[in-house]
Amino acid sequence: MISYRTYLVFEFDERETIKNITDHVEMILEESKVREGLVLVSALHTTSAVFINDDEEGLIQDTLEYLEKTIPDHKVPYYRHNKSEKDAPAHLKRNAVGRSETISVTDGRMDLGNWEQIFYADFNGNRKKKLCIKIIGE
Repeated sequence: MISYRTYLVFEFDERETIKNITDHVEMILEESKVREGLVLVSALHTTSAVFINDDEEGLIQDTLEYLEKTIPDHKVPYYRHNKSEKDAPAHLKRNAVGRSETISVTDGRMDLGNWEQIFYADFNGNRKKKLCIKIIGE
């Protein structure tokens, strides 16, 4: 049994952004030498998230706009948490999207659908944030 762990660190200028990290995770899987097992991709900050979807034109912007309509970023102290930290919407968006994704591995490749890609979402940018990539298998 192999257990392999590494971290990705990102810092984006945008306050909110979504980035495709599939290539990064594929390279890490190759480094691990795991042929059969699982990949866990976890955001290690409470204002960032990981999810799987298509990387189709407009879908990322649609996702950000949907989250903004669902969890608006009010400038007034609308959220209790905003009285101290001013980032309540970022925390709530993370709750809505999710912390991590687990992907099975077969014959050294992630079992993703034809158009599925792995995305990292940062809802409170302008500082370094870590993702943990944990791979377990043989």
